[in-house]
Amino acid sequence: MSSRPPRNRGPKPINLLKYHRPKVRLSKDRVPVLTKESRRCLRNLASYRSPKPRMKFPRSRCAAVLVALFVGRSGDLYVLLNRRAATLRSYAGDTSLPGGKVEPQDRTLKIPPFRREAYEEIGLPPDKRKAPLLCVMPPFLASNQLIVTPVVVLIVDNTIRPILNTAEVASIFSHPLKGFISSESPFSQEPDALEVPYHTYQDYDHRPGPDGVVRQYRIHSFLTGREAGGTKPVFGLTASILIEAAILGYGQPDFEVQPPGAPTPEQRIAWTMLTEPAYREACENEGVVVDWEAVRRIAEEVKKGPRPIARSKGEVDTGLPVLRSKL
Repeated sequence: MSSRPPRNRGPKPINLLKYHRPKVRLSKDRVPVLTKESRRCLRNLASYRSPKPRMKFPRSRCAAVLVALFVGRSGDLYVLLNRRAATLRSYAGDTSLPGGKVEPQDRTLKIPPFRREAYEEIGLPPDKRKAPLLCVMPPFLASNQLIVTPVVVLIVDNTIRPILNTAEVASIFSHPLKGFISSESPFSQEPDALEVPYHTYQDYDHRPGPDGVVRQYRIHSFLTGREAGGTKPVFGLTASILIEAAILGYGQPDFEVQPPGAPTPEQRIAWTMLTEPAYREACENEGVVVDWEAVRRIAEEVKKGPRPIARSKGEVDTGLPVLRSKL
């Protein structure tokens, strides 16, 4: 038999992800053991199914943010938060979640927008094995009129180290997820926690809907325990998203999320689509066919209570925490 000459395979491609994790021995760096409460929270999030959208949105008016959870040393769940760079033109210095606007090239990329943005901002590898998906939440309306979809993941590789894009992110920190359904500070040992309220809110008038009625909606604020160093509280859209994520995982908060008769996030989106010319223009430019009468009906719906939480097939919403045998 004649021996074949060795094939020239060329140099191996550089694995950029290895720079996000130092060489460690996994036996010495195990993921902390989950508490029963944290395990139940993750199972609830993993079993959640977002209701099917009743409206079509133009992609140019959409954005996504990442609710990246990880397990703390005591087995509790924490969420990663950004302190935006002070040089940004919008929301400079604000506390936010990683994410951003959907870009035109996202249609052809294999990496979803929320993972791409998290990789660009804080260096979180887009490998779904390192941060598997738990659930996709219903969309919210941002103050800049973008429709923002939150995506919840769990970071399971505790050797990942952040690499910040300093042009966009000044620093990152974490906050207990359960802290967003409690009016009591998780930093009770801090001196400031005894003098400054941890959770506050303010009610604002929403723009009149198609029915001409002015309704109020509530903006929440949570201290981070880092205000002395210049970090702003978790406020506005970010607070609303994290309240809803915590409700899905843990249950109802000890405060009223919205005042009676407040428009739902879906209604606010519908009202904006009807009243903002930019939305109609974007739909026409992208060829998005929208049933505007259906949008109007959604905007004018009388709030009769929260829509039922969608669970996996075969599961019944009893109001009790949902459990799965495995994540």
